[in-house]
Amino acid sequence: MKIALMSTAALLTLAGTAEAATLRMACGAPGPGQNVCIDSAKEWAKKTGHEVKFVATPNDSNEQLALLQQLLGSGSDKIDVMQIDVVWPGILANQLLDLKPYSKGAEAQHFASIINNNTVAGKLVAMPWYIDTGMMYYRKDLLDKYRLPAPSTWDDMTATAKKIQDAERASGNDKMWGYVWQGRAYEGLTCNALEWVASFNGGSVVDAKGKVSVNNPYAGRALETAAKWVGTISPKAVLNFAEEEARGVFQSGNAVFMRNWPYAWSVMSQDGSAVKGKVGVMPLPKGGNSGRHAATLGGWQLAVSKYSKNPQLAADLLLYMTGAQVQKYRAIKGSFNPTIPALYKDPDIIKASPFMAELYPTFSSAVPRPSTVTTGKYNQVSNQFWNATHDVLSGNAKSSDALAQLDRSLKRLAPAGFVSAK
Repeated sequence: MKIALMSTAALLTLAGTAEAATLRMACGAPGPGQNVCIDSAKEWAKKTGHEVKFVATPNDSNEQLALLQQLLGSGSDKIDVMQIDVVWPGILANQLLDLKPYSKGAEAQHFASIINNNTVAGKLVAMPWYIDTGMMYYRKDLLDKYRLPAPSTWDDMTATAKKIQDAERASGNDKMWGYVWQGRAYEGLTCNALEWVASFNGGSVVDAKGKVSVNNPYAGRALETAAKWVGTISPKAVLNFAEEEARGVFQSGNAVFMRNWPYAWSVMSQDGSAVKGKVGVMPLPKGGNSGRHAATLGGWQLAVSKYSKNPQLAADLLLYMTGAQVQKYRAIKGSFNPTIPALYKDPDIIKASPFMAELYPTFSSAVPRPSTVTTGKYNQVSNQFWNATHDVLSGNAKSSDALAQLDRSLKRLAPAGFVSAK
């Protein structure tokens, strides 16, 4: 068994001299995720006697996508198994292997919502590897101090955040804010805004049939609700916050509530964290009593290049990497949330990360972004959605005007409606 790490430059210039039983795999950017990926692939190589070489990829997900598009667009066979974001299946579908002939029904073990997300024009182009969803972190100690229950609606959250914020400031912490989240004009804002809109029963920007559906009063109410937070329970600087800026404020002890991804739990639970032992986790609030709890689906998948010289072998590696044994290892070792529902009852996983079991309903009902139906145009759709949202949040546009303009713009992008890749 031989293991090697290849640079991006080496990948792009490598001559086609590899043996038939050699696979090249991209395990993502350096860090804990890459390490546990390599460990598992080494086990597969040891079991099968084949060779695995690892392809280094950029840290930035947009740069990762650009690299994959460059390689796949040229028909290159220099990558076999790759890690792809949950919103990429539709973008890359035409250049990915249909896994159904190889899966032997393994997809039935995973959350149906992610399998649907990864199925484009009837083809299963990726298998789920780990799941992320948006979730609400809150200061248990502060809610207990003021004898307030965990809120179930956005209005309840707003009132609770304001009450605690004002009381804590009166007690001397003038840096305290009620709620921090991701308000920068980027994909993270699309995730937040989709949660708001869906929680008010306002749809998903583009519906499952490819019809633009965002211009409705429920979506308008959702954006108006969020806009009122800016400068009241959220700092105006939230309009330039991504995940780490929000976590920084919350972890320093200066926020009551925070919307973020599951990764923040392990970071905030480490020694030295100002909020260690003080944090609770709950589903994101509903948009009123008639609304719903909605969390945007995130996470990463594994896919096989259509140009792989060893498609059956590559599919075997992929299915091993996404199977229950490896997902359990990843959950315990790296706090990666499994995509196999049965693992949320595993006592070893629950012991390592108790919140995984508590938030199982959130993971099982996550809201996908409209990436599968908009396919190669998803990036443009998302960009227009987050910019329209940002205009409302910053006070530069009324929600009704912004959504009407967004509706017109998206319909110009797809005059006949969006359709899945063929």
